[in-house]
Amino acid sequence: MTPNAASAPSGPSRRSFLASTAVATAAGAGGMPLLAACGASDSGSGGGSSSGKDAKTLLPSYVADNVVTPDIPAKNGSAIGFTAKLDLATLKTSVPKKLGKGGKVTIMSPFWGSPPKQDNAYYKAMNDLIGVDVQWQNQDGNTYDQKLGAVLASSDVPDVVVVPGWNMGGKIPTAIISKFADLGPYLSGDKVKDYPNLAAIPTDAWRRCIFGGKLRGLPQPSPYVTGIVPLYRKDIFDKKGYQVPRSADEFLSLAKEITDARAKRWACLDMKWTAFQSFGVLSGSEKPLGWNLVDGKLVNRIETQEYLEALEWARKLFAAGVVHPDSMLGKNAPDPGPKFAAGEFLIYPNNISQWWGRTAEQVTQNPEFKIWGMDIFGHDGGAPQLWAEQPAGIFAFVNKNASESVIRDVLAVANVTAAPYGTKEYMLTNYGPEGTDYTVKNGVPTKTTQGNNEVLNAYVMVASPAATIAHPDFPEVAKAQVEWQQRMGAFTKKSSFYGQMITEPSRYTNLGNDFEQLEDDITRGRKKISDMQQAVSDWKSKGGDKLRDWYQKLLDDNGSSAN
Repeated sequence: MTPNAASAPSGPSRRSFLASTAVATAAGAGGMPLLAACGASDSGSGGGSSSGKDAKTLLPSYVADNVVTPDIPAKNGSAIGFTAKLDLATLKTSVPKKLGKGGKVTIMSPFWGSPPKQDNAYYKAMNDLIGVDVQWQNQDGNTYDQKLGAVLASSDVPDVVVVPGWNMGGKIPTAIISKFADLGPYLSGDKVKDYPNLAAIPTDAWRRCIFGGKLRGLPQPSPYVTGIVPLYRKDIFDKKGYQVPRSADEFLSLAKEITDARAKRWACLDMKWTAFQSFGVLSGSEKPLGWNLVDGKLVNRIETQEYLEALEWARKLFAAGVVHPDSMLGKNAPDPGPKFAAGEFLIYPNNISQWWGRTAEQVTQNPEFKIWGMDIFGHDGGAPQLWAEQPAGIFAFVNKNASESVIRDVLAVANVTAAPYGTKEYMLTNYGPEGTDYTVKNGVPTKTTQGNNEVLNAYVMVASPAATIAHPDFPEVAKAQVEWQQRMGAFTKKSSFYGQMITEPSRYTNLGNDFEQLEDDITRGRKKISDMQQAVSDWKSKGGDKLRDWYQKLLDDNGSSAN
C-alpha cells in the first residue's frame, strides 16, 4: 500500500496531513489508490495574489480529454471515477509521438521512503517513453523545507524543483518569482495544445500556478470538495444497530452509547476536523487561511462564532470520555490503524485515501472489516455548510536559466505524467513496466517487490491529470468515494479567495502560528474558550486587522471568487 497513506496521526497538523496525502496521491502501488490528488507577488515581501486582472490571458486554454470516458463523471467538484477492472489490451494512447528531444533534465522533489537507484527499470522505461534523460535528485520529504530553502538560496538550482503548497511559507514564494521561468510562452492560451494532456488540466489548477504575474508552475490538480471524511467501522455499526448521526447532539449521544472504557472501547479519535465542517467553519488548510467576505466585511475564521462553537463541541467529546486516550497525545499519537482494526474506536476523521487504504490493509486478515465514510452533518441536524479546498496543492517549477530545449523537454515529461487513467502512459507513470514492476490478475494490477521499491513518488510529482479515483481491486470503494464527494460538493461553497495562491507580506508570516496548538489545548481541556478569545484579540492588535486591510485591497483589485 501507499507509504504513509494510512498512518497519519489521530490529530495531525495541516502539514503532516498534507504530506501523507501527497504520498497517497502520488504513489501508485499494486491494488493501491489511483488518486490523482503558485501565487503571485507584486513586490516580493509585499505579497500578492494569483488572480490579477491579467490572469485570464496567462492561463492555458482548457481542452477536455476525450481519450478515456470515466465511469463516473465529475460533479459538484468531485474527482472522476473508474469502477471497471483493468484490461491492459484496451489501454489507450494519449501521447502518440515522443515529444522529448533526448536532453538531460535534473529534477529535485520530495520523497517519502528510500529512493531507488537512478538506473532502475522504472526510470529507464519512463525516460525512454518521454525521450528525455531525467536525473532525479530525490530529497527526504519530512525535511524537504530545509533542503528547499537552502537550494533556492544558492546559485545551484536544478532544472526542475517540486514545491508542495505546505512548503510555500517564508521566502519561498519570493524565491519562486526570482528563480523560476515564465512558462507562458509555451503554455498560455492555445500554446498548451502542443501538450494535450496538459491542456486537459482544469483551469482552476493552472490559476494557482501564477506567481509574480507569470505562469510559472505545473500543477497537481485536486478536487475542491473537502478531503477529510469522518471514517467509521460500518461492519460494527451494522452489527450493533448503530445509526449514523445527523447532528452534533446525535453524535455525542451515540459516542456515549459506544464507549465502554473498561472494555477498552471508545467512540472516536479527536473530531476537531469534523467539528469545523459540521459548524461551517471556513477552511484553513492553506493560505489564504480562512478569510471570507461576510456581510460586506472580511472576516477570518478565528473571529467567527462558528469557530468557537466547533471547538466547544470537540471539547465536550473529550470531556465526556468518548475520545480514545491516544488522541490526548495530539501530533505524537501512534498510527491509528491497528486500534481502529481492533475496534478500540469506531470513528475518526482523516483523508479520503484512507477509505481505500484501510480496506486494502485488512482484506485478508480481517475479512469482516468494513470502513465507510459518514456524510458530514450540519451541527443542528440540517444541511452542512462546507467550504471548497484549493484546486491544486503541489507544483513543479523550471529554472529561469533553462534553455528553450530544456523547457520543452520538461513539458514533454509533464505531458506524459499528466496522462489520464486508462492510458498506457498513466500505467507506466503509476505502475512501471508490466511484468517487471507489476502484474495484472483478474483485472487488478499488483506491484511486484521490485515495483514497490522503484515506483514511488518521482514522475507523478511533475504534473498530474484531473483528479481521479480508481480502485480496480475495490471498485465499490471508488464508487462510494466519488459519490461521497458529489454529495458533499452539493453543500460546498467557494470563499472569496478560492483558487488564488496568496503570498502574504513577510511581516505577517508567523502571525497565526500558535492557533493550532491552542485549538488542541482547548479541546483537551488544558485551556479555555476564553483563552482563544484573548488570543484572537491579541492577533488583531498585533497585525490581524492590518492583514485584513491587505486582503481587502486584494479583493478590491482582483474581485471575489465566492459563489
